Amino acid sequence: MKRAAKDDVLVIGGDHRLNLLPPEVRAERRAQQQRRRLILGVIGVAAVVALMVGAASALSYTAQVNLASEQDRTATLLTDQGQYFAVRALQNQVTLTEAAQRVGASTEIDWKTYLDAVQNTLPRSVAITTVQVDSATPLVAYTQATAPLQGSRVATVSFTATSTVLPDIPAWLSALGTLDGFADALPGSVTLEQATGIYTVTITMHINDSAFVRRFDPTEKN
Repeated sequence: MKRAAKDDVLVIGGDHRLNLLPPEVRAERRAQQQRRRLILGVIGVAAVVALMVGAASALSYTAQVNLASEQDRTATLLTDQGQYFAVRALQNQVTLTEAAQRVGASTEIDWKTYLDAVQNTLPRSVAITTVQVDSATPLVAYTQATAPLQGSRVATVSFTATSTVLPDIPAWLSALGTLDGFADALPGSVTLEQATGIYTVTITMHINDSAFVRRFDPTEKN
């Protein structure tokens, strides 16, 4: 007796369905359904990839546009800077000149004013007849004293003065000590000319850096 197929089992109370299609047809239909699902999947993946490529292209285009804009801006700035080259060169020249002025005048002493001040410290009966000045330069350091208890100096003033009365040397030295930049002073010889009764005195005075004018020093306030 032939055994009944699984699909031919009679179900009591169920829907009466009978599939008379051959198994090959049913397998072909299932294969078509799988192919449709596969095709839809491929289409979906392709759509996602297309969207991603489009987004990447848009971002790349935007970046290129921004780069071109920045390059144009840089070129414009360089062109503008070239217009002010002469101004920058002039500013550099001014800065260099100011630096040279500060260096060149760093050891400047207003000798006319200073020697007038020296004369004013002396009694009216005393007149300065000769002056010899030795001072520092911006390029060479001034020679300092080797004797102890002598302060630093930047200049030496050796002068000869005449007086109709016997000179009070200590008083002269005390008066010189009131000058700005006074470091020390040493009396020299005192001679009397018998024919005229005039005394001649030599004094050597050392001056420190307080006597510098500092005209171009920005830290100095006039």
